[in-house]
Amino acid sequence: MAGARKPRLAVHKFASCDGCQLTLLDCEDQLLDVVGEIEIAYFLEATRQEIRGPYDVSLVEGSITTAHDIERVRRVRAQSKMLIAIGSCATAGGVQALRNTADIDALARAVYPNPEYFQTLTTSTAIQDHVKVDFELRGCPISREQLIEVVSAYLTRRKPNIPNYSQCMECKQAGTVCVMVAHGTPCLGPVTQAGCGNVCPSCERGCYGCFGPKEKANAKSLARWFEGSLGLSGRQTHDLYRTFNAGAPAFCEVGLAAIGEKTDETVAEVTR
Repeated sequence: MAGARKPRLAVHKFASCDGCQLTLLDCEDQLLDVVGEIEIAYFLEATRQEIRGPYDVSLVEGSITTAHDIERVRRVRAQSKMLIAIGSCATAGGVQALRNTADIDALARAVYPNPEYFQTLTTSTAIQDHVKVDFELRGCPISREQLIEVVSAYLTRRKPNIPNYSQCMECKQAGTVCVMVAHGTPCLGPVTQAGCGNVCPSCERGCYGCFGPKEKANAKSLARWFEGSLGLSGRQTHDLYRTFNAGAPAFCEVGLAAIGEKTDETVAEVTR
């Protein structure tokens, strides 16, 4: 009697640097344990094998930046029982979402010798802006441990145990001295979701916000602290919030407001 079919996993890439897919490969021994329970049906970063859908789980890396991307992500959604967006590009548009407030035609003319052959959307947007997403895994790149936790949770039919508290909690748990209080170093830790393992503050550097805004992040209050207590200029505050998660509404709004470019209509347009 033939055994039951293993759940099929697919990994899809859109506009990104491939860092989150490489995180999956970096899982090494943990990945081998997971592979024993699933069938990797589609993962061009790691194998030439292509098994057609439907897929039980699809991991999607990258943001949507072209009309073709929109069509393709809809096909991915239609083929997937569960779709998990992985990384800052897939969950917030990535660093390429800086284009959302820029003149894309001017950028094309500056970069390409024949911009007429360049076809793109004026915005870089998250996967959830186009299709239903069952779970979002934050980070630039994502955490290996969190990735294994999400896949394991699916296999055991339970809710993933992913923290939604701030990076400051990880600093406290590790006994790391607060760089903002002790050294006056600007740090996005109070408004950033935990997950990196306390990398930057443990090296006496401020958090860069790689894992995006935490639940109910009070980014406005932190921006006032930067400018009032640490003496940052509006441009410096803007630059802190406009990096890996530039398209995340909580960060985008404060970043634009810091340089006087924020309107409710602007934020709605560039983060929708």
